[in-house]
Amino acid sequence: MPGGRLSHEDRLEIAAGLTAGLGYAEIARQLGRPTSTITREVARNGGAGGYRADHAHFATASRARRRRPAAPGERPRTGDPRQEYVERFATMMVEGGLPRMASRVLALLYTSDTRTLTAAELVRELHVSPASISKAIGYLERVGMVYREPDPERRLQHYVIAEDVWLKAWEVSAGTNLNWAETAAEGAELLGPDSPAGERLAQMAAFFGRLSEDMTGGAGFVDCLSVLATLWEADQLLTVEELASELEWPVERAADAITYAVKNSSR
Repeated sequence: MPGGRLSHEDRLEIAAGLTAGLGYAEIARQLGRPTSTITREVARNGGAGGYRADHAHFATASRARRRRPAAPGERPRTGDPRQEYVERFATMMVEGGLPRMASRVLALLYTSDTRTLTAAELVRELHVSPASISKAIGYLERVGMVYREPDPERRLQHYVIAEDVWLKAWEVSAGTNLNWAETAAEGAELLGPDSPAGERLAQMAAFFGRLSEDMTGGAGFVDCLSVLATLWEADQLLTVEELASELEWPVERAADAITYAVKNSSR
C-alpha cells in the first residue's frame, strides 16, 4: 500500500497527470494518496503550471537535510557562544593528539563553573550516547585528567577535572611524540637504514625524538611543571619546604626545580 514520502516515480506521475490536465483528486486516486498530499506537493513546488518532478524531488530532499536533527556526537547548531567555544576548544585538543570525544568531555568540564558534571549531564550537553561518555571518561581517567567523585546523597558519580589537567595534557602530547619516535625507529631498524623506507623512518624517528625531548626538557623540566601545578592548586606562595611537603619530595629536589625554573625563565 503506498504511503510515506513521495518517491521520484510518484513525482513523475504527478507531473504527467498535471500535463494531461487531471485534477488533484484524480492524481491522488491513481497514486493511492490523500488529495491533500498532492495539493501540498504541487503548491510547494511551483504550482500546477510550474511543477517539475526532478526539481520537486531535489528541493524536498534539500529541505529534509536542513531539518535533520543532530546525529549522536555531532555538534548541535544552537548558536550558543559557549557551546561553540567548547567545540573550538575540543578541536584544539584533538589537533594536539587527544581523542575527539575525550576532548569534548574535557572541554565541557573545563568550562563548567563547578569543574564537575555527572554522566547524564555530559550526555545531555554533548548530545551523545552514555557509551560514548563512558569510553571518553575511561581514557581521561587513565591519563589522570579526570577522576570520579561519588555523590554523598545520591547514587551518582561526578566526574571532576584534575587541577593539573594542563600538565597532564602536556605529558600526553609529549608521550605521543615519543611513541611516534620509538615506532619509527623500530621500523627503520626492521627495514634497514640504507633502504628508502628505512631512511624515511629514521628521519621521522629523529624528528619526533627531538620534539619529545624539547617538550619534556628532561627531568628538570618535568619537575618544574609539577612545581607550577602545585603552586597553581595552592593559589598562594609556598616556601621550598612547603612545596617539598606537598609534592612528597626531598627539599633538595624542590629547590633544584625552582632553580631550573628561574634559570630558564629568562630564555
